[in-house]
Amino acid sequence: MATVTKTVHVRAGAWRTLESFFNTTATGLFVDPAGASIKIRWGVGFLGGDRQKQTLDGNATKTLKVSTGLSLLRARMQMRVTRDSDVTYTVQLPGP
Repeated sequence: MATVTKTVHVRAGAWRTLESFFNTTATGLFVDPAGASIKIRWGVGFLGGDRQKQTLDGNATKTLKVSTGLSLLRARMQMRVTRDSDVTYTVQLPGP
C-alpha cells in the first residue's frame, strides 16, 4: 500500500475537493482542524450523493474509505472548514 501525506490550503465556505478517485480504493486519514467536516461525494450532480460525513475534533483520527464500487461513478474526498486553514492529511492507495 502506498501512503502519501499532503498539506493543502483549504478556503472556508463551500465543500472543497481534496482528492478525486475513479475505479480504485483509497483511505483518507484526517485529524485537524477541529470543527471541520469531511465526507465522500460520489457521482455527479443530482445523480450523486454523500457518504461517511464526519466532524473533526482535533484529537481523534477520522477515516474516509473509497471503494471500487463507489469510485466507478467518481468519488471525491471533500472538506468544509469554518476558516481558511492549512490542512495535513494522509491518503493510502493500493500498490507498493
